[in-house]
Amino acid sequence: MVTGEWSIQDLAKAAGTTSRTLRHYGQLGLLPPSRIGANGYRYYDQDSLVRLQRILLLRELGLGLPVIAEVLAGEQDTAAALRTHLDLLRQEQDRIRRQIESVQTTLHKTERGEQLVAAEVFDGFDHTKYKDEVIERWGKEAYESGDRWWRSMSDADKKAFQQTHLDIAADYGRAHAAGVAVDSDEVQAIVQRHYDWIGVGWQGRPVVKEAFIGLGEMYVADPRFAVNYDVHGAGTAEFVRDGMEVYAERNL
Repeated sequence: MVTGEWSIQDLAKAAGTTSRTLRHYGQLGLLPPSRIGANGYRYYDQDSLVRLQRILLLRELGLGLPVIAEVLAGEQDTAAALRTHLDLLRQEQDRIRRQIESVQTTLHKTERGEQLVAAEVFDGFDHTKYKDEVIERWGKEAYESGDRWWRSMSDADKKAFQQTHLDIAADYGRAHAAGVAVDSDEVQAIVQRHYDWIGVGWQGRPVVKEAFIGLGEMYVADPRFAVNYDVHGAGTAEFVRDGMEVYAERNL
């Protein structure tokens, strides 16, 4: 092995990931090895380390691998890209700090029996962190319309909207745990409530068949969404997706 070079096992260990993941990144063209030895082993140089750091950081921001590939392909200046990402990390650090302070304030006030202030309770819980992703998926108008709608709501309305989804997710979890079929009247009634809830968020825009099925797929593929359902039992996100597909085929 040459100086400044890492085997796939060493790189995986240093990055806290697996050789399988690195091979997968290589197959997608995200992280090709700098060279392949005569023994067939993959080796990575310092540029590979920087590239892997970018991949892992972008993953933590919630970007999918196809989007990460586009981001990396469009970057010519590595230093400038790292400075940009450093700014994003500092913004995230500030948001997490605010969340910690918010939870501490809520805890202290709850323990002392004091009145809670909504602005304090939800400080740092900012839906706009997904702005770029929403624009990429559904367009700028969809984001701006949704943002205006969300900001126009009272704190009580926001809480009620979020609670409705929590109730729907819990009902999905109970049905899944009980072994109820996704095409049953019971589960399809939950999906109907889910469809209506999404329609509220879309402010009257039609939730067409393809979009509804696509949302179901996203609930499974994106761990940020999957956890909302799988917290009620492993496999619930898949259960939700399948129920949504049945509903879409029948009604949309």
